[in-house]
Amino acid sequence: MDQSGKRHGFTLVELLVVVAIIGSLVGLLLPAVQAAREAARRMSCHNNLRQLGLALHNHEGSVRAFPPSLVWPGTSTTDATAGAVWSAQARLLPYLEELAIGAEIRRQIDQPYATATLADGRLIAGLPIPLLLCPTESRTEVRVKNGAPEHAPINYAVNLGTWLVFNPAMAGVGDGAFQPNVPLRAAAFADGLSKTLALAEVKTYTPYFRNRAEPIPVLPASPADMCGRGGPEFKNDLPALGSGHTEWVDGRGHQTGFTATFPPQTTVPCQRPTGTYDIDWTNQQEARSLTAPTAAAITSRSHHSGVVGVVMVDGSVHTVAATIDASLWRALSTRAGGEETGAW
Repeated sequence: MDQSGKRHGFTLVELLVVVAIIGSLVGLLLPAVQAAREAARRMSCHNNLRQLGLALHNHEGSVRAFPPSLVWPGTSTTDATAGAVWSAQARLLPYLEELAIGAEIRRQIDQPYATATLADGRLIAGLPIPLLLCPTESRTEVRVKNGAPEHAPINYAVNLGTWLVFNPAMAGVGDGAFQPNVPLRAAAFADGLSKTLALAEVKTYTPYFRNRAEPIPVLPASPADMCGRGGPEFKNDLPALGSGHTEWVDGRGHQTGFTATFPPQTTVPCQRPTGTYDIDWTNQQEARSLTAPTAAAITSRSHHSGVVGVVMVDGSVHTVAATIDASLWRALSTRAGGEETGAW
């Protein structure tokens, strides 16, 4: 108040101008804050991949071989034998910081994962493993059955090669870094450990077709081909979430693997009565047939815009753009294809 008794303050117009300026500043600041947060999440995601790469080499140093994608005796498809198909990630857990869980996995590795528990009775399959989840992933909830945790999801999948993963009639079919029943030695990577993908990001709760059981699956010409191929089982129609990459213990490709059939972040569209889906496709589940081969289009995807994180067999971590040439992506997925990858 001045000597004349009049009060001084902001007019309504002045207040609106100030509010508009503050709003503009916030609008400019928010994208920068969000970008910084995503950069931090991506860095944490890469650190998880780096830890998995170190665990891979600790495993190789201990047993002189990298882990198989799964181990299946191939004599029965009943749960009593097929259920003991622990994933490569589960086999790496003793070499990570999850020592208690890893020790129990090592002790029960010849038993079906469906019944493996910790000493306190908790089902191992239902335990979320933080190092196997990317901070950017929005779907990290545990799958529940009869009110109890049954399975926990995963964001880092092992490289099963380009397309053909497994044939129960013969060994050594897949051309990736991991194979069913075959613990590969370093010498098997003729292309070089630094030029072969070990693991790449995938999204949790991915919908997929399975068990079409074609006798000789033909490599698809385009992503649009996959919906038409279909299969007797679709996992899952809305309102349920897809169940691909939701079982970190399970060594089957649709749960803990990926293939380089399509480049990373490729949309594989499928129109269903319940909606439009971005799908994966598996000809036949490993350890579910004594005759049908496993071929799969299981695409590497992430929630990072336009890129996925990968770790090579030598342990180096990289960011791969979705624009990578399809032939180069496939070349990086083979361990002994003799392809020229050059700088990527």
